[in-house]
Amino acid sequence: MKIFISADIEGVTGVTSWCETRYGGQGYEAACKQMTLEVAAACRAAMRLGYKVVVKDGHGDALNIDIEMLPEGVQLIRGWMTSPASMMGGLDESFDAAVYIGYHSPEGSDTSSLAHTIEHNLFNWITINGELASEFLLNSLWATAHKVPSIFISGDEGICRLAKKSQPKIYTVVTKKGIGNASWNIHPKEAIEEIEEGVGESLEAKIGLMSIKKEYDLVINFKEHQNARRASWYPGAKQMDSNTVRYIAKTPRELSVAHMFMTGI
Repeated sequence: MKIFISADIEGVTGVTSWCETRYGGQGYEAACKQMTLEVAAACRAAMRLGYKVVVKDGHGDALNIDIEMLPEGVQLIRGWMTSPASMMGGLDESFDAAVYIGYHSPEGSDTSSLAHTIEHNLFNWITINGELASEFLLNSLWATAHKVPSIFISGDEGICRLAKKSQPKIYTVVTKKGIGNASWNIHPKEAIEEIEEGVGESLEAKIGLMSIKKEYDLVINFKEHQNARRASWYPGAKQMDSNTVRYIAKTPRELSVAHMFMTGI
């Protein structure tokens, strides 16, 4: 039995400002420590139930998690595989479940001071089938393409609420609430305890796959019109206006590949 943990930093409790998410920035080391501790909590819960655990560091340069602070036996993937999998790089059909730690609200929402989707400076918003697309939605669709259910997410209140819309049975731990440029956080130790408990409960709940749609209508609104023009050259893509491009995919895998080549990330 195996689980895959995809980890980000903007949804970790206490993390509020962009400087805390960037190497060398004020508060970055403290944010990395809490990110590692929250991931370690999820690992302990899974290992206690007999699961092998693979963790993907999914933030920035993907070199944030301190492997020495994780339980022995955990495997950590650092850096990027340069594939459509992105934050899910390493996941395949052999995994029994996917867990998401430290996730955050998407670009175009107002429920996090750090709201973004993939790259804050590149997009105004992304939608899939008319709904704002978060990194969780993109990544859980990749998991679904590999027949891996998404069972647990921790992060800000906004992303936990959105995750419930696409996967109603998913377990959530709300680490904070975003209000303007502020975040209202739970205590770090409380977050660790709730994540460990929640991951254990979600694994025992035997949650199924997300439903598959007939098609995935991807719309990307770029901040710069030049990027929209470039994306419009992807086969099947159509430019809707100066900054907006649309692509309709038949499967989650096709959606992920199109997203990778249209955005260049």
